[in-house]
Amino acid sequence: MQTLTKEQAIVISGFTGFTAIAFSDFHEDVEKRLGRPIWTHQFADPNIQKEIKEAYREDFIAMCFKENP
Repeated sequence: MQTLTKEQAIVISGFTGFTAIAFSDFHEDVEKRLGRPIWTHQFADPNIQKEIKEAYREDFIAMCFKENP
């Protein structure tokens, strides 16, 4: 099995809520995608969790397995 790239691990973390990478790397990317600072305790807020998931949805779907036609 292949190891995830850093970008893939960040996207999986953002969409699923399960960290697959160092939290500091994920935290930095979340702030970049949302365009604002996020305090660590805010990751527990359900509304912020939904916002984070939506910020990663398109990239997560794009990297999912697809059968060759």
